[in-house]
Amino acid sequence: MTRPFAAGAAAALIAAAGAFVLTETKPPLEQVFPVITAATADTSAATIYYRDPDGRPTYSSTPKKTSDGRAFRPVRASEDIRFDDDSTEETPAVASTAGSSGERRIKFYRNPMGLPDTSSTPKKDSMGMDYIPVYDDEDADDGSVKLTPGKIQRTGVRSEPAALRSIEALIRAPGTIQLDERRVSVISMRSETWVQKVADVTTGTRVRKGQHLMDVYSPSVSSAAAEFVAAISSRQAAADSNIGRGARQRILNLDVPEPVIAEMERSRTAPLVIGWLAPRDGVILERNAVEGMRAQPGDVLFRVADISVVWAIVDVAERDLGMLAVGQPVTIRARGLAGRSFPGRIDVIYPQVNRETRTARARIQLDNPGFALLPDMYVDASIDTGTLDQVVSVPESALLDTGGKQVVLVDRGEGRFEPRDVKVGRRGAGYVAISEGIAEGENVVVAANFLIDAESNLKAALKSFSSAEAPQ
Repeated sequence: MTRPFAAGAAAALIAAAGAFVLTETKPPLEQVFPVITAATADTSAATIYYRDPDGRPTYSSTPKKTSDGRAFRPVRASEDIRFDDDSTEETPAVASTAGSSGERRIKFYRNPMGLPDTSSTPKKDSMGMDYIPVYDDEDADDGSVKLTPGKIQRTGVRSEPAALRSIEALIRAPGTIQLDERRVSVISMRSETWVQKVADVTTGTRVRKGQHLMDVYSPSVSSAAAEFVAAISSRQAAADSNIGRGARQRILNLDVPEPVIAEMERSRTAPLVIGWLAPRDGVILERNAVEGMRAQPGDVLFRVADISVVWAIVDVAERDLGMLAVGQPVTIRARGLAGRSFPGRIDVIYPQVNRETRTARARIQLDNPGFALLPDMYVDASIDTGTLDQVVSVPESALLDTGGKQVVLVDRGEGRFEPRDVKVGRRGAGYVAISEGIAEGENVVVAANFLIDAESNLKAALKSFSSAEAPQ
């Protein structure tokens, strides 16, 4: 009898299951599998939404059917996915009980979707979701936010202590190479002159100081030279040295090179043609002298520049001017000289801002080994504005800058985070100096801090909202 009875019960159970599958109106689960349903399903919980029976990401707040006539599956509150840490957060019912026993007291309930809606009693939203309780210890007046360990782990919150560091701040600025104005010489005559012969030099030729450039004839120079030779050769001049000095000064006033005058003194002869010499080592930038030409006083015949030392004129953005100072080290890299760098220091900061580009010019003096740097060459400057002084600093990712104020989130431990207004200083190498607001060793949030800041802002809004609606 036992075996036929068991077979009959199994047949009845299968028939009931078949009726559940085939009929359009599905009977409750407890009628088909009463033992299993009682252990696993909470039939008293309200349905909060409906989802596609095949598990597709399609949902509805009301009963609905698929295109082939199958009903959406109801999802109860106990079956919904939760992102809160069940081990550390209590449901409203349990929390209320705990509050009544003196362990934790609920202050109010907030909307589970983050809307500015609170309640002094347990409540559900339009989707049937329970309002989230806010406890006294979670609603501190200092503006801090408390997160569960699960939330901290899921959002990737990471903290590190504020420390003393030397901020290495680099300013990058473009510029060009220019000649040192103090190392440029011009050869021009001080009297009417005829160019007799020009040496084999052209624009771009490197010359040495004292190198022969041209032969010139000038009536004024020849006359002064003859007078000078006669003065130093006479017996009267030997007795009175002032006569020779006066004649020498007249020939110097005509800018005759010193070696030519020394040769006159040695040979006691006045040359008809004067050989003109290079005044310095350098490069000929301009050659206007032509054989047989007549030059008037002031005409530029040669321009020679010493390029062993040059200037880099760079354009610094207006926002960086406060960090510039004379003497700061600079590294110059020429765009046309890959792999080479030239060290220098800021020599002058020009006291003017370009109104179109909003930049100011700074001058860096550079040694030019091998004459590699040429005038008007494009360069990039890296200006080190850092100091050796150590200041309290945090990673730049820890700073929340709203424009009107700067905030960091201080990790006070046990999941509590406090927003703190700070005053910032110089920035560089991924760090920012904090002049006021936090002390050395305090832990600050350096990752996912914007999520905590959003939670803090939401909490402040809910708190003000709940205060306005609190029963008197």
